[in-house]
Amino acid sequence: MSMRGEAFLEHVQERGEYRTREEAERAARVVLALLGAHLVGTVRAELAARLPETYALILLNPLQAAEPLSPERFVRATAAWIEGATEKTALWDIGAVLSTAAAAAGDALTHEVLLQLPPGYDLLFGHPQPT
Repeated sequence: MSMRGEAFLEHVQERGEYRTREEAERAARVVLALLGAHLVGTVRAELAARLPETYALILLNPLQAAEPLSPERFVRATAAWIEGATEKTALWDIGAVLSTAAAAAGDALTHEVLLQLPPGYDLLFGHPQPT
């Protein structure tokens, strides 16, 4: 069952310590659009099913990526898409959004998502994997 839109944004806003809903929404839209370009098949569909409809559609209609971005490049791309962001603030935005998405997805699906991503994304999701 998907998380309601208000609850999802509340979690992002709380985790990101954003002053406004708009800041949380901007971060959620950019991060999920970039993430969607890296996921395929049932994993992307299952994650979308756990998100509110607005964010599910963003994940399912992602920004285009020519190749999978390393975590570092994902941070830089996020910073480039959020007006006034730096790599440090983008890392904060990513953590707020992806940890909320991971909470909505649950551990098993988050593990499946991480299997589709380059090494290092586990830290962006707040789910460090044993080495």
